[in-house]
Amino acid sequence: MKTKRELTIFTLSMINVAAICNLKNFPITAEYGLSAVFFYILASLFFFIPVSLISAELATGWPETGGVYIWVRNALGKKLGFLAVFLQWANNIVWYPSILSFTAASFAFIFDPSLAKNTIYIFFSVLILFWGLTFVNLRGMKTSGWISSVGVIAGTIIPGTFILFLGALWLFEGNHSHTPLTWQAAFPSITTPNDLGLLAAVLLTLAGMEMSAVHAREVKDPKKNYPRAIFLSAIIILILTTFGGLCIAIVVPEGEMNLAAGAMEAFSFFLANYNLSWALPLIAVAITVGAIGMVSTWIVGPTKGMLAAAEDHDLPEYFEKRNENGMPVSLLYAQGVIVSLLCTVFLFMPTVSSSYWVLFNLTALLYLLMYILMFIAAIVLRYKYPKVERTYKIPYGNVGMWIVASLGVLGSVFAFIMGLFPPTQVKVGNVIAYEAFLIGGVLFFCIIPFFINRFSK
Repeated sequence: MKTKRELTIFTLSMINVAAICNLKNFPITAEYGLSAVFFYILASLFFFIPVSLISAELATGWPETGGVYIWVRNALGKKLGFLAVFLQWANNIVWYPSILSFTAASFAFIFDPSLAKNTIYIFFSVLILFWGLTFVNLRGMKTSGWISSVGVIAGTIIPGTFILFLGALWLFEGNHSHTPLTWQAAFPSITTPNDLGLLAAVLLTLAGMEMSAVHAREVKDPKKNYPRAIFLSAIIILILTTFGGLCIAIVVPEGEMNLAAGAMEAFSFFLANYNLSWALPLIAVAITVGAIGMVSTWIVGPTKGMLAAAEDHDLPEYFEKRNENGMPVSLLYAQGVIVSLLCTVFLFMPTVSSSYWVLFNLTALLYLLMYILMFIAAIVLRYKYPKVERTYKIPYGNVGMWIVASLGVLGSVFAFIMGLFPPTQVKVGNVIAYEAFLIGGVLFFCIIPFFINRFSK
């Protein structure tokens, strides 16, 4: 059956922005203050640019549905291909509760901001939102793409631009900034590895550009339009993410930020100062819509990669099932059950913020391992399949590929190691339990795909 070409450059760009850029990321980077700009320059050089360039080349060379699974499988074999797509899928499984807790916390500002810290409210809100979006995505890619486009414009671009304006206005009027805005503050003070504990999370705020590759077959003229969409969305993401976090750091004191609701706290402060508190519920609605669009994008993307693995017999036959809209219905239902179980973390952790962080950081570590495999695969594919046509190709031949992919590997490995240290900016409670959760979680999700692969037949 021929795939419908339903996605334009604009729609795919909005899917990318919806998948990566969201106001939920701003409080994480705000913890670094002005030095976040320094970290984002490094993150762009050692991670974001390599991911974007390599994704553009691989997606136009291998546009079939499957994305990371197809790339790593062709380069390194089926087992590592399945490991890569499983890590991509698993990190999202862990990530859904954290992003949806942000969504629920933002929505609470419409009627009762105190609920943003209520674990029972967060738990049930996450369940309802995730299952609702799962059923929406079963309607097909056209509906999912529409939700992503509306969500990113209403919930990310508009409020993101607005908070940049408010931050600039605040400084222009000579008001006090809670984060130093000096030349010295632009460079971080690093005395222990814990000072870089947030680095993995910073890279995670820029992760996901490869995800849209699974939709390459739905793009009109993918060989030409996919790279264009990649670069358009990259520009939007870097501007909003870098300076959005800085605007929050200006008005929210260090150490007092709720990671799940930091963006709304900043808006609340800004609007109260300018006698615009009446607009806070409208902002809350917009941000909620943006977060919903982001989750909608991710619910189906990595699952399509798992579907490709299932059709390649790396999963039991049950998971190959599609509905009449071509959506992987069995995988989506299984995903919903696992996410529902993970949501119980909000019932056992002491605060919403601590639950948010531990899930967010484990997500980052799993994702970085997947990227390491992707970067290595990109190098191998240059030698293994030199004659495969790639409409976009990283310049300067194999030397260019080695440079770009090596930067990505170095950045990912370094951020992974730093991510194992408890950050000085976040209270994590018992350090031993924190480390056990992270290391145990990484090992668990790396071992599981090999067991599945061994017994799937």
